[in-house]
Amino acid sequence: MTFSIVARCQKTGQMGAAVSSSSPAVAARCIRAKAGVGVAVSQNITDPNLSEVLLNLVRFDIEPESAIHELVANTEFIDYRQLMVLNTQGQVATYSGEKTLGIYATHTGHQVACAGNMLKHANIPEVMCQAFEHSEGSLAERLLLAMQAGVDAGGEAGPVHSAGVLVVDKVDWPIIDLRVDWSEHDPIAALYQIWKLYEPQVEDYVIRALDPSSAQSFGVAGNL
Repeated sequence: MTFSIVARCQKTGQMGAAVSSSSPAVAARCIRAKAGVGVAVSQNITDPNLSEVLLNLVRFDIEPESAIHELVANTEFIDYRQLMVLNTQGQVATYSGEKTLGIYATHTGHQVACAGNMLKHANIPEVMCQAFEHSEGSLAERLLLAMQAGVDAGGEAGPVHSAGVLVVDKVDWPIIDLRVDWSEHDPIAALYQIWKLYEPQVEDYVIRALDPSSAQSFGVAGNL
Protein backbone atom coordinates (compact mmCIF):
# COMPACT_ATOMS: atom_id res chain seq x y z
CA MET A 1 0.00 0.00 0.00
CA THR A 2 3.06 2.17 -0.44
CA PHE A 3 5.51 3.63 -2.94
CA SER A 4 8.80 5.24 -2.03
CA ILE A 5 12.23 6.44 -3.11
CA VAL A 6 15.70 6.58 -1.56
CA ALA A 7 18.47 8.63 -3.15
CA ARG A 8 21.75 10.49 -2.72
CA CYS A 9 22.68 13.85 -4.21
CA GLN A 10 26.05 13.64 -5.96
CA LYS A 11 26.70 17.38 -5.58
CA THR A 12 26.04 17.76 -1.85
CA GLY A 13 26.27 14.22 -0.48
CA GLN A 14 22.83 14.62 1.08
CA MET A 15 20.79 11.43 1.43
CA GLY A 16 17.07 11.07 1.79
CA ALA A 17 13.80 9.29 1.20
CA ALA A 18 10.20 10.06 0.36
CA VAL A 19 7.15 7.85 0.74
CA SER A 20 3.40 7.84 0.28
CA SER A 21 0.65 5.39 1.21
CA SER A 22 -3.07 4.84 1.55
CA SER A 23 -2.59 4.38 5.30
CA PRO A 24 -2.08 7.24 7.79
CA ALA A 25 1.30 8.54 9.00
CA VAL A 26 3.34 6.40 6.62
CA ALA A 27 6.58 8.37 6.99
CA ALA A 28 6.67 7.84 10.75
CA ARG A 29 6.86 4.08 10.23
CA CYS A 30 8.61 3.46 6.95
CA ILE A 31 11.59 5.76 6.32
CA ARG A 32 14.75 6.16 8.39
CA ALA A 33 17.97 8.08 7.67
CA LYS A 34 21.18 8.75 9.60
CA ALA A 35 23.76 11.32 8.60
CA GLY A 36 27.05 9.70 7.65
CA VAL A 37 25.40 6.27 7.48
CA GLY A 38 22.59 5.92 4.96
CA VAL A 39 18.87 5.63 4.35
CA ALA A 40 16.58 2.63 4.77
CA VAL A 41 12.94 1.83 4.08
CA SER A 42 10.67 -0.91 5.42
CA GLN A 43 7.23 -1.06 3.84
CA ASN A 44 4.35 -3.31 2.72
CA ILE A 45 3.75 -5.01 6.11
CA THR A 46 6.04 -2.61 7.91
CA ASP A 47 8.53 -3.44 10.65
CA PRO A 48 10.38 -0.17 11.46
CA ASN A 49 13.08 -2.12 13.28
CA LEU A 50 14.25 -3.61 9.98
CA SER A 51 15.23 -0.15 8.75
CA GLU A 52 17.31 0.33 11.88
CA VAL A 53 18.99 -3.05 11.36
CA LEU A 54 19.89 -2.15 7.77
CA LEU A 55 21.36 1.18 8.86
CA ASN A 56 23.41 -0.53 11.55
CA LEU A 57 24.79 -2.95 8.96
CA VAL A 58 25.82 -0.32 6.42
CA ARG A 59 27.28 1.77 9.25
CA PHE A 60 30.03 -0.84 9.46
CA ASP A 61 30.83 -0.69 5.72
CA ILE A 62 28.68 -3.67 4.75
CA GLU A 63 27.49 -2.98 1.20
CA PRO A 64 23.72 -2.64 0.74
CA GLU A 65 23.36 -5.90 -1.21
CA SER A 66 25.15 -7.80 1.54
CA ALA A 67 23.14 -6.00 4.23
CA ILE A 68 19.86 -7.01 2.57
CA HIS A 69 21.11 -10.59 2.14
CA GLU A 70 22.12 -10.79 5.80
CA LEU A 71 18.79 -9.43 6.98
CA VAL A 72 16.71 -11.66 4.72
CA ALA A 73 18.63 -14.76 5.81
CA ASN A 74 18.10 -14.09 9.50
CA THR A 75 14.68 -12.47 9.87
CA GLU A 76 11.35 -14.07 10.68
CA PHE A 77 8.36 -13.12 8.50
CA ILE A 78 10.68 -11.59 5.91
CA ASP A 79 8.35 -12.71 3.09
CA TYR A 80 5.94 -9.97 4.19
CA ARG A 81 8.50 -7.17 3.88
CA GLN A 82 9.61 -4.82 1.13
CA LEU A 83 12.95 -3.14 1.82
CA MET A 84 15.41 -0.61 0.41
CA VAL A 85 18.75 0.64 1.67
CA LEU A 86 21.27 3.24 0.43
CA ASN A 87 24.75 4.00 1.80
CA THR A 88 26.97 7.08 1.78
CA GLN A 89 28.53 6.09 -1.55
CA GLY A 90 25.11 5.96 -3.19
CA GLN A 91 25.04 2.17 -3.48
CA VAL A 92 21.51 0.78 -3.24
CA ALA A 93 19.75 -2.54 -2.77
CA THR A 94 16.11 -3.63 -2.67
CA TYR A 95 14.07 -6.65 -1.60
CA SER A 96 10.44 -7.71 -2.05
CA GLY A 97 9.19 -10.76 -0.17
CA GLU A 98 6.91 -13.29 -1.81
CA LYS A 99 3.94 -12.05 0.23
CA THR A 100 4.28 -8.42 -0.83
CA LEU A 101 0.79 -7.15 -1.61
CA GLY A 102 -0.79 -6.63 -5.02
CA ILE A 103 1.27 -5.50 -8.00
CA TYR A 104 4.73 -4.75 -6.64
CA ALA A 105 8.10 -3.82 -8.08
CA THR A 106 11.43 -2.19 -7.36
CA HIS A 107 13.89 -0.37 -9.60
CA THR A 108 17.42 0.89 -9.08
CA GLY A 109 19.30 3.62 -10.89
CA HIS A 110 22.40 5.69 -10.26
CA GLN A 111 22.38 6.48 -6.53
CA VAL A 112 18.61 6.00 -6.41
CA ALA A 113 16.13 3.20 -5.80
CA CYS A 114 12.32 3.07 -5.82
CA ALA A 115 9.84 0.49 -4.60
CA GLY A 116 6.10 0.04 -4.42
CA ASN A 117 3.30 -2.37 -3.68
CA MET A 118 -0.43 -2.37 -4.43
CA LEU A 119 0.57 -0.39 -7.51
CA LYS A 120 -1.55 0.51 -10.49
CA HIS A 121 1.26 -0.64 -12.80
CA ALA A 122 4.55 -2.48 -12.24
CA ASN A 123 6.62 0.16 -14.07
CA ILE A 124 5.95 2.95 -11.56
CA PRO A 125 9.23 2.53 -9.61
CA GLU A 126 11.15 2.76 -12.88
CA VAL A 127 9.27 5.94 -13.83
CA MET A 128 10.10 7.42 -10.45
CA CYS A 129 13.81 6.61 -10.73
CA GLN A 130 13.96 8.15 -14.20
CA ALA A 131 12.17 11.27 -12.98
CA PHE A 132 14.71 11.64 -10.19
CA GLU A 133 17.69 11.13 -12.50
CA HIS A 134 16.43 13.72 -14.99
CA SER A 135 15.33 16.38 -12.49
CA GLU A 136 17.28 19.32 -11.09
CA GLY A 137 17.37 21.17 -7.80
CA SER A 138 17.94 20.11 -4.22
CA LEU A 139 17.61 16.52 -3.09
CA ALA A 140 14.27 17.13 -1.39
CA GLU A 141 12.92 18.81 -4.51
CA ARG A 142 13.98 15.90 -6.70
CA LEU A 143 12.58 13.32 -4.29
CA LEU A 144 9.19 14.99 -4.36
CA LEU A 145 9.22 15.42 -8.13
CA ALA A 146 9.87 11.68 -8.39
CA MET A 147 6.93 11.00 -6.09
CA GLN A 148 4.69 13.18 -8.24
CA ALA A 149 5.89 11.28 -11.31
CA GLY A 150 4.81 8.09 -9.56
CA VAL A 151 1.35 9.53 -9.01
CA ASP A 152 1.13 10.72 -12.61
CA ALA A 153 2.08 7.23 -13.80
CA GLY A 154 -0.79 5.69 -11.84
CA GLY A 155 0.48 5.48 -8.26
CA GLU A 156 -1.29 3.06 -6.00
CA ALA A 157 -4.30 1.08 -7.12
CA GLY A 158 -6.35 3.10 -4.62
CA PRO A 159 -6.13 6.63 -3.20
CA VAL A 160 -3.13 7.71 -1.13
CA HIS A 161 -3.64 9.58 2.13
CA SER A 162 -0.24 10.28 3.69
CA ALA A 163 3.27 11.21 2.57
CA GLY A 164 6.62 12.32 3.93
CA VAL A 165 10.13 13.38 2.96
CA LEU A 166 13.30 12.99 5.03
CA VAL A 167 16.80 14.34 4.26
CA VAL A 168 20.08 14.14 6.20
CA ASP A 169 23.24 16.12 5.56
CA LYS A 170 26.32 16.94 7.66
CA VAL A 171 24.66 17.48 11.06
CA ASP A 172 23.43 14.64 13.26
CA TRP A 173 19.74 15.39 12.87
CA PRO A 174 17.58 15.40 9.71
CA ILE A 175 17.67 18.83 8.09
CA ILE A 176 14.30 18.08 6.46
CA ASP A 177 11.57 15.94 8.02
CA LEU A 178 8.20 16.96 6.60
CA ARG A 179 4.99 14.95 6.72
CA VAL A 180 1.35 14.96 5.75
CA ASP A 181 -0.08 12.31 8.05
CA TRP A 182 -3.59 12.34 6.54
CA SER A 183 -5.22 14.01 3.57
CA GLU A 184 -8.47 13.03 1.89
CA HIS A 185 -7.30 14.37 -1.45
CA ASP A 186 -3.64 14.68 -2.49
CA PRO A 187 -1.01 14.32 0.26
CA ILE A 188 1.92 14.53 -2.17
CA ALA A 189 0.73 17.87 -3.54
CA ALA A 190 0.13 19.08 0.02
CA LEU A 191 3.60 17.90 1.03
CA TYR A 192 5.15 19.73 -1.91
CA GLN A 193 3.45 22.96 -0.80
CA ILE A 194 4.87 22.50 2.70
CA TRP A 195 8.30 21.86 1.21
CA LYS A 196 8.21 25.07 -0.85
CA LEU A 197 7.34 26.99 2.32
CA TYR A 198 10.18 25.33 4.24
CA GLU A 199 12.78 25.32 1.44
CA PRO A 200 14.10 28.89 1.92
CA GLN A 201 14.54 28.28 5.66
CA VAL A 202 16.40 24.96 5.68
CA GLU A 203 19.87 26.43 6.13
CA ASP A 204 18.60 29.04 8.61
CA TYR A 205 17.41 26.35 10.99
CA VAL A 206 20.78 24.60 10.82
CA ILE A 207 22.59 27.88 11.60
CA ARG A 208 20.24 28.61 14.50
CA ALA A 209 21.06 25.22 16.00
CA LEU A 210 24.83 25.48 15.57
CA ASP A 211 25.33 29.19 16.35
CA PRO A 212 22.21 31.17 17.23
CA SER A 213 24.29 34.29 17.78
CA SER A 214 24.99 34.47 14.04
CA ALA A 215 21.44 33.70 12.95
CA GLN A 216 19.40 36.37 11.28
CA SER A 217 16.15 37.65 12.75
CA PHE A 218 13.81 34.83 13.64
CA GLY A 219 10.97 36.63 11.92
CA VAL A 220 8.37 36.06 14.64
CA ALA A 221 6.12 38.46 16.50
CA GLY A 222 7.91 40.09 19.45
CA ASN A 223 11.42 39.53 18.05
CA LEU A 224 13.15 42.93 18.03
